[in-house]
Amino acid sequence: MGKAMSFWFEMVLWKRILIALVLGAVVGGFWGETIEGIAWIGELFVRLIKMLIVPLVFVTLVSGVVSMHDPKRLGSIGGRAIALYMITTVAAITIGLVLAVLIQPGNGIDLSGATPAELQSPIALKDRLLAIVPVNPFAAFAQADLLAIIFFALLTGTGLLLIGDKGKILADAFQAGSDLMLSITGIVMEFAPFGVFALIAVVMGTNGPQTFIYLFFLALVVVLGCALQIVLTQAFLVKFLARLPVMPFMRGAREAQLVAFSTSSSSATLPATLSAAEHNLGIQPAVASSVLPLGATINMDGTALYVGVVTIFAAQAFGIPLDLTDYVLIGLTTTLVSIGTASVPSASLFLLAAVLETIGMSPEQTALVVGFILPFDRILDMTRTVVNITGDLSVATVVAKWENEIDEKVFRAAPTE
Repeated sequence: MGKAMSFWFEMVLWKRILIALVLGAVVGGFWGETIEGIAWIGELFVRLIKMLIVPLVFVTLVSGVVSMHDPKRLGSIGGRAIALYMITTVAAITIGLVLAVLIQPGNGIDLSGATPAELQSPIALKDRLLAIVPVNPFAAFAQADLLAIIFFALLTGTGLLLIGDKGKILADAFQAGSDLMLSITGIVMEFAPFGVFALIAVVMGTNGPQTFIYLFFLALVVVLGCALQIVLTQAFLVKFLARLPVMPFMRGAREAQLVAFSTSSSSATLPATLSAAEHNLGIQPAVASSVLPLGATINMDGTALYVGVVTIFAAQAFGIPLDLTDYVLIGLTTTLVSIGTASVPSASLFLLAAVLETIGMSPEQTALVVGFILPFDRILDMTRTVVNITGDLSVATVVAKWENEIDEKVFRAAPTE
């Protein structure tokens, strides 16, 4: 028993997670719905990583800003990251729309048997922007409002830079806090294979692969679109903008990708993403701790692609003709609603109302579309979350290269085992 445990923990983490993922799928498919008895293990893992998010984002971001030594660099890093995030989001939407038009997943779909789902009201862009500034920072911490926390952390780090030596003690404390949170993240990630096993087993046991029969063409468009987004957009950024080899990047990102696949949450994957960026890809804290939390909140490549695809799917199912103007409106609206989307499982489905409204779809029709897709959404959500965090890491890699904040020896030596 001791040798088996030693062999298990000596194995690199991504292999353990992958083994757990495969075993979970097999066990869940065999046991069916009775596997729900182990759901608490997956929930415990998700709670552990969610526990880390708020303190990890705050202390690492403040520490990262302080490590820049110049407030001007914050604007440079942030501006470049946001621009790249917008570019990748537009690319994802374009890929999704083109595939949906070519494959036509909604043709012949009968939505009459779907149960309407209650929808979240779309949030106005003005309200989204105002919500970035917290009225009470402590309330933002309590509510895990990442955009507000990021804003307050940026101000805190900038303030420490401006007061110079007077804030050295506090700056050192934040650096120590950052090291502490990353160490705790490493401890929690040792539990990841067990959590992943339970999460995948429950998904497979309750949904099963047969769910794809009902939405085969929609699933095909989403999965193919996600693969193309990684290959054509995100790998392109690494290869041609960062001028770095793609394979070490993919190897360095795989632990975070596996966690993203199992949790279906960009924010829940953030601790693993930060760890992969610094330890596997050599991205320095100044970039990793500022670009990645921002990406987990505003960069939703997979979500944008998915919402665009589902919009075309719905139009085809209801026989609504679309012209070039409609496609442009879909693209613009999807970009806006994907920014700040709650990075939790299936959140994008409940933001469809704002996009479907642009093509003249009624609230009743929108509710039918969501009700039809919701039972099968979790597996597709797992796939698009992988795209989200891969996009975060690709942008962070490019920005780190441009800012000379990447250790290329670490990057090129990304684990091959």
